[in-house]
Amino acid sequence: MEAETSWTHYPYNYITYVPEAESYSEQSDDETKVQTFSMDSLLPDDLLERILSFLPIASIFRAGTVCKRWNEIVSSRRFLWNFSNNNSVSQRPWYFMFTSTDDPSGYVYDPVIKKWYSFDLPCIETSNWFVASSCGLVCFMDNDCRNKIYVSNPITKQWRRLIEPPGHKATDYTALSTSMNLTKQSYSVSVVKSKQVPGNFFQWELSIHLYSSETMTWTTTLTDVLTGWRGGDESVICDNVLYFLIYSTGGSDHRHGLIASNLSSSSTSSLMRSFIPMPCALTCGRLMNLKEKLVVVGGIGKQDRPDIIKGIGIWCLKGGREWQEMARMPQRFFQGFGELDDVFASSGTDDLVYIQSYGSPALLTFDMKLRCWKWSQKCPVSKKFPLQLFTGFSFEPRLEIAP
Repeated sequence: MEAETSWTHYPYNYITYVPEAESYSEQSDDETKVQTFSMDSLLPDDLLERILSFLPIASIFRAGTVCKRWNEIVSSRRFLWNFSNNNSVSQRPWYFMFTSTDDPSGYVYDPVIKKWYSFDLPCIETSNWFVASSCGLVCFMDNDCRNKIYVSNPITKQWRRLIEPPGHKATDYTALSTSMNLTKQSYSVSVVKSKQVPGNFFQWELSIHLYSSETMTWTTTLTDVLTGWRGGDESVICDNVLYFLIYSTGGSDHRHGLIASNLSSSSTSSLMRSFIPMPCALTCGRLMNLKEKLVVVGGIGKQDRPDIIKGIGIWCLKGGREWQEMARMPQRFFQGFGELDDVFASSGTDDLVYIQSYGSPALLTFDMKLRCWKWSQKCPVSKKFPLQLFTGFSFEPRLEIAP
């Protein structure tokens, strides 16, 4: 099965156009002439701009190839602003699926028109890099030295490399997250570093580092030593609160825990004072920001074997400490994944949650508003060998956001 097209055929910063066609043609007989006009030639620019703003974002790129006039309209700053603020059009989050463990190639899924596109990501070198997204921005961090951090708009291909974050150069675990402030057109990037105290398996040094695009600097907001717990690679920012998962190293009835750190205050109290137990025994947990609310998608472990997954649930944090179960995956969808390891990929934005098994390119969606489970259109990639792994992430497709 082939993808709809290669997205690289429609690069935003280099949209080609065909020469403008004649606005009318003439056909004459002995006594009369019939004129046929192109309808868009009768429309003023502002009205045509308004009409084009109702297109799905993937169609905007095609519109720019129609003629020079349309290209100029969809490339204008006014159009980008009007398009991004057109609440009548649902630009739902896209999902990028890596199709190789060696390079960052893959396909992106548009749930509005239900199509996959071949898609190239900027900056990222391999598929095992850390990825975080917020409001059209996608942040990448390398998985080796963990000092190369890029912020980009994957649609327009604009990107910026951030200065190296402070803290330990070599860490055992690192969690990346980002948050975009649309009002200020600024963003922040958080890196949570966790490193084992030498010679002590039960104690782990943990530090939080925050980058501000307004000051273009990093600050270390908190450092602490955890006993019986370590950091991991899962974090998210919701309503200026940084949430990240911690993992038991022994001596606790909980396999996972959640820490909440308010980025607006400079508290020096112990991190464990903000400890929030998870809703049940989870095989893994995936954190996401859905409309500034913290949502967790987790694998539900068996009571006698908590490391074996028996289902998948979705919970929302209410009031800062209480979990509300939003949904559980129906068994027919759970079985539809075939092989489903105790860990899996899941991310979401707005009202849409994506869930993907590492062992299969099958992609399942859950609409939080409609409470509806649906399979995506089949991804145009097949499993080539038994140990081939698939993963991905979601992001908002936006034209007006720049790093």
